[in-house]
Amino acid sequence: MSTRYLRSGAGKRTSAVVSAFCPHLGSPILGPVRTGILGGTFDPIHIAHLHAGEVALAQAELDRVLFIPAGDPWQKEGVNISPGRHRLQMVRVAIQGVPGLEADSREVDRDGPTYTVDTLATFPDDEDLFLILGADAALSLPTWHRVEDVLDRVTVLVIPRPGTNVSSVEAVVPQARFLDMGLLDMSATGIRRLVAAGGPFRYLVTDEVHRYIVDHGLYTKGLKGDTLQSQPEMEESS
Repeated sequence: MSTRYLRSGAGKRTSAVVSAFCPHLGSPILGPVRTGILGGTFDPIHIAHLHAGEVALAQAELDRVLFIPAGDPWQKEGVNISPGRHRLQMVRVAIQGVPGLEADSREVDRDGPTYTVDTLATFPDDEDLFLILGADAALSLPTWHRVEDVLDRVTVLVIPRPGTNVSSVEAVVPQARFLDMGLLDMSATGIRRLVAAGGPFRYLVTDEVHRYIVDHGLYTKGLKGDTLQSQPEMEESS
């Protein structure tokens, strides 16, 4: 079976423009909105997350990519993560002003455990959804809550990750489509450790996220208030 890669240089759809000039239409005349979903704890959001979202937007010809910080991620039960308002705000400042990339608060705003299948149910039925996952996270799909319903609803776009080969992912998700992009060996866990140790991390995140982490004392030991010293954890999928 040949691997299905998406390629760079895909043309961007113009459904949003059509809608603006045809406000009487109930939906864009070019078809349903194509939405990419890139979820994770984003603690913090870093350059690899942003590059993956940008690549998916172009190669899958999406109308938008939503960065959705997890509210109470069930797969990280018992692991300290920063308060949702900090993680959401870091996403907002990271992508502010970038066309096609949007911060989405629906999981942070929801009480209780965060399940992808429940998040998908909040989108209109006629919206085409593309779930953007790291290759390592794609391998864990069989453990997800109601995974069959998830796969029935979305197209899976896979981000290459160091140490995870294509054939292993295809064995778990045969219908997956792979983004054509280089490997970026970067993790939020590693960034938190750098910050806690007082190490340099400026060029692993955007300037705005770097400033936010410093200004709010995130990931630094011994601070009062509700900032956390996050512990090593299973890394988010992207």
